[in-house]
Amino acid sequence: MKHSKQVYDDKDSRIDYGVILPVLLLSIISITTLFATTYLQVSNGSLRTTLMQVVWYVVGTIAIIVIMQFDSEQLWKLTTFGYWFGILLLVAVLFFHDRATAIETGAKSWFKFGGISFQPSEVVKIAYILQLAKVVTEHNVKTKWKNLQSDFQLLVKTILWAMPPLVLVILQNDLGTTLVFICILGGMLIMSGISWKILLPLIFIVGLIGFLLIYLVVYNRPILLAMGFKNYQFARIDSWLDPYRDQGGAGFQLFQSMKAIGSGRMFGKGYGVSEVYVPVRESDLIFATIGENFGFAGGTILILIYFILIYQMIRVCFDTKNEFYTYIATGVIMMILFHVVENIGMTIGLLPLTGIPLPFISQGGSSLLGNMMGIGLIMSMRYHYKSYIFEDEKERAL
Repeated sequence: MKHSKQVYDDKDSRIDYGVILPVLLLSIISITTLFATTYLQVSNGSLRTTLMQVVWYVVGTIAIIVIMQFDSEQLWKLTTFGYWFGILLLVAVLFFHDRATAIETGAKSWFKFGGISFQPSEVVKIAYILQLAKVVTEHNVKTKWKNLQSDFQLLVKTILWAMPPLVLVILQNDLGTTLVFICILGGMLIMSGISWKILLPLIFIVGLIGFLLIYLVVYNRPILLAMGFKNYQFARIDSWLDPYRDQGGAGFQLFQSMKAIGSGRMFGKGYGVSEVYVPVRESDLIFATIGENFGFAGGTILILIYFILIYQMIRVCFDTKNEFYTYIATGVIMMILFHVVENIGMTIGLLPLTGIPLPFISQGGSSLLGNMMGIGLIMSMRYHYKSYIFEDEKERAL
């Protein structure tokens, strides 16, 4: 009877509250910060943004619950369908994107249905992660003898599957999302087991291309313009390198963001207190509100919560000992980690502005939904791992 009770306890622990708690804290920070940003700090402010964020959190929670029901075998079967459906969405948005948003942002990335905008690339990231995880797992399982030839074959396979969504995102002129897709691919390749004899030359080539791009940005921009780069992208780089040179023009956003964060000092000015105007404070530069309201201490606590979330996701990954899940977790972690580093980095002037939202915090339903779907995949790992343990323990108990 005592052993049976332990079995019942194992069944009850299938939900990983170590992952849920950081997400719950981030949701509270998001809603309260958006309320301060769009209502308390604005004369005649509207509650619409805050309420829409609550709605998207409800939708995201439903997505987590649904995705949790799928085990690794079911996810495996659905992956390729989801990948090609994602490709279809990325093609469709090139033709049916919202023209007004494209003119305003320079990116053909959004569908618009009435008053609701949706960015398909945010949820396609999940299908992209699943497909790359499937490609790597399938290759490793079928490979009897691991050598440089098989590793090179895996490299080619992974890049070929990554290219269609990556090219379609590039065609949308969405630099930030392009970097996210590249970062996910890089994480997958590093974790795939490919020999460093192949990866190191590849990293060297990528670094060389990066150095060449920096050289052209500084000394020969017409070549990059002919390749499809836009003047507004150069303006972001210029403002990053010297945010004080053009405070009223291209560097205005970054300068105001740094000014707001710096004015918060150690403990901030208090909740809802905004004395520095920052454009798009509710979305890309929402960290400026946190820095101004709660100072260095508040920003540090937020980063700590992200650290705990990522640690919990890594822990789940190691506990499950499932190769397919391992690569899925790699993709989700890389996606969230890159968003956090890039968003906070660009807000404080360490990195160029790219339009990357802060995960679970920034306004934006499609971004939030994509992140919640990623959390759903992580929760599925723990949920079904505990389920398998429960069934084994139950059989032994009987």
